[in-house]
Amino acid sequence: MQTKLADFIKNSPQGQEADAILRSCVHCGFCLATCPTYQILGDELDSPRGRIYLMKQMLEGQPVTQKTQLHLDRCLTCRACETTCPSGVRYGELVDISRDLLEKQVKRDVKSDVMRYMLRKILPNSLILNVLLKSGQAVRPFLPTSLKKTIPVKPKPAKKWPDANHVRKMLVLDGCVQPVLAPNINAATARVLDNLGISLIKAEKAGCCGAVAFHLNAQQEGLDYMRSNIDAWWSWVEREKVEAIVVTASGCGVTVKEYGHLLRHDPIYAEKAAKISALAKDISEILHTELENIERLMNIRNANTDKTKLSFHSPCTLQHGMKIRGVVEKILVAAGFDLAIVPNGHLCCGSAGTYSILQPELSQQLLKNKVVALESGKPDQIATANIGCLMHLQGGTATSVKHWIELLDERLTYCE
Repeated sequence: MQTKLADFIKNSPQGQEADAILRSCVHCGFCLATCPTYQILGDELDSPRGRIYLMKQMLEGQPVTQKTQLHLDRCLTCRACETTCPSGVRYGELVDISRDLLEKQVKRDVKSDVMRYMLRKILPNSLILNVLLKSGQAVRPFLPTSLKKTIPVKPKPAKKWPDANHVRKMLVLDGCVQPVLAPNINAATARVLDNLGISLIKAEKAGCCGAVAFHLNAQQEGLDYMRSNIDAWWSWVEREKVEAIVVTASGCGVTVKEYGHLLRHDPIYAEKAAKISALAKDISEILHTELENIERLMNIRNANTDKTKLSFHSPCTLQHGMKIRGVVEKILVAAGFDLAIVPNGHLCCGSAGTYSILQPELSQQLLKNKVVALESGKPDQIATANIGCLMHLQGGTATSVKHWIELLDERLTYCE
């Protein structure tokens, strides 16, 4: 693709990055076949190729309008197009650059501004989110069915977190939304790792990964969350020499793995951020290296349990963002689960961070399609690897949806 970026952007780090990404696109259109919004809307401007044209026009200084903003807002940033692209176009990075610029050029209406501001201030703050959630749960029984669905049921308390008494130690990202909506996920992870001789540690003051603010175009705010986490982890990284920073929500994992890239121009944090990203691992990556030990534990404990049939929904952030494919499935099979075939497993469920709130109509269409695919194999349960996907899917099906690490923990505990 030939480009001629406008003076206001061409010599900046953002402009140089965008120019390189644009030039790598060859207009082939392979991305159209895997873009969820294009599949539903059939509009070229709601495909990666069409959006790239819109972004190119803006970066070359052509006028942009709310129509440009609409098409970029409709993008899930699922990055399925990156998996498909034969030219390696870094679409996710290009859309982040372009949304940031567009936000400064096109004014949103008051309702949209307020909604985005509230999401940025509530979701990353576990204390506020917990208070609001408990208030909603208190009145939930008295609400109409349509409103009940919008309020998650009260989660079961987390089971015991084992003492940190192993030589091998890893940090865990506690996160923001997950501890409130599903507090047992990280506790289950700690128990599974404890079985493998690894202690999992929560660092005080580490919270939101920064993705919520960053992807709502408050990018400096998002970067501040990232810096805060780096500060919270750094003494552990330097002094305790932890093996890894474990992330159990793939939406957070893909962000932490990109800290080094996102903060590469920060003279104070660039080196530290690169180290943090190198240490960041999705829990599936850790357990994949321990697969033989998991199988050994199952054999020792005589795991003669019935083969529960699972449908696994691989979040976009796992399979397209972090490029981790088939790993969770191997672990679940090793643990004795029977995996159903899920048609169109590459497509997004419609959660996509705050997308389900900001684009409810498209999100619900994607949810219905995904639930049909997941239930086609008649599973006993549905498993996934991201809290956003988990809550979104549970809102569209009567079948139990859990994080796969909880199912593995239950299987190991049952076998004791």
